[in-house]
Amino acid sequence: MTGWRGPRDRRAARQKAMDRWRARRACARTARQARRAEGKSGIGHPGPPPTGFSLLPWLLLGMGAFSNVLQGETPNPWIGVLGLLAFNSLYVHVTFRAFDRAKRESVSNRVALGLLFLVTTGLALGYGGNWLMFFPLLGLATGATLRGPWVGRAGLLLTLYAGAICWLRAGWDEATGMAYATFLSSMVTAAILGLSEAVRELRAAREELARRAVEKERLRFSRDLHDLLGHTLSVVVVKSEAARRLASRDLDAALAQVADIETVGRQALTEIREAVTGYREGSLATELTRARSALSAASVRPVVRQLGTPLAPETEALLGWVVREAVTNVVRHSDATRCEITVESAAERVRLTVTDNGTGPFGGGGGDAPGGAGTDTSTSFSEDGRAPLRGVVGGTGLKGLTERLAAAGGSLTAGPAPRGGFTVTAVLPVGADELTHTG
Repeated sequence: MTGWRGPRDRRAARQKAMDRWRARRACARTARQARRAEGKSGIGHPGPPPTGFSLLPWLLLGMGAFSNVLQGETPNPWIGVLGLLAFNSLYVHVTFRAFDRAKRESVSNRVALGLLFLVTTGLALGYGGNWLMFFPLLGLATGATLRGPWVGRAGLLLTLYAGAICWLRAGWDEATGMAYATFLSSMVTAAILGLSEAVRELRAAREELARRAVEKERLRFSRDLHDLLGHTLSVVVVKSEAARRLASRDLDAALAQVADIETVGRQALTEIREAVTGYREGSLATELTRARSALSAASVRPVVRQLGTPLAPETEALLGWVVREAVTNVVRHSDATRCEITVESAAERVRLTVTDNGTGPFGGGGGDAPGGAGTDTSTSFSEDGRAPLRGVVGGTGLKGLTERLAAAGGSLTAGPAPRGGFTVTAVLPVGADELTHTG
């Protein structure tokens, strides 16, 4: 038996090695397919942006003039050499700065382009022949520098100018070809570089929009989670205290409070799942019912009034968040015995007011510190330090609601009421399309 154990173990080891190789090959195949799909969908990175090096090979068009200088066919060769050196230097300077918008639109770059135009004109008038090939190069530099609405006019004027100079030095046939080459070099260069820059700007804008969408979704989820858990935990705490107080003298009432706690917990689980997926739509009627239950459990008498026309679902959802947050703060932080919730809808605006008669000190924020009438706000005071200023909304909950209502064209104010207690007021516009939708 010992003689067969070695070959059997070796076969098992080879099989394991083969399995690992097949797994690695499958992973590599999956990665290649993912990269191939990414390239087909156009999501891959476009690579580094173009630079002035992409325009350097076109300087080979001036090799004919350089050959004339070397072969002694150019009168006053030193002037020709200096002209070639000046043209090449100005061309490199202009084209390399053409790929940076700030440098491209600078005065110094425009001056360099003007000098390049003068050098090209001087060499063409002085020598003609192969030296006329510098006009297409000038058109290329012009198209790379002057982009936008002016490039068409500049290219047309340069084409006519190049045709006139070439007609004076070499005749009509040469002028036609050189003018056509100048026009193509200026227009095609401007079009290609402008399109490349636009594509990169659009890609950057798309990435920025994607980043903002992610940030917006994170903000939505954090707000929903804060509002949902804050209200739910407050109701659970209040009902648990009520069950503890009733357990010794009224067991049935205590069991009813425990059953309410179970119901609230199940509703909270459902709402959190909906908030995670982004499909939660608040209902004002549901929130008002929950507010009555929470206030009653906290020994606060609820008074709810609804006046006016029906509301659109979007408006109800926003007002439902306000009711939830305001009632949560009343239950958690106030010494109130009465809380009034009023919804008044008119033709143009709907107003929600939540007022309590709490007597606690004003202040606190974020729902964590004790505050007057449960504001979840940070209260500012006047210069003498005595009277609190109304309408100052701070803290996590009401601050998030303020941003939500502002995005919908509404407003949210919170502060001490004139007759004592605390008031939260939300105002939202009611558009014509919402009225039509609600009927």
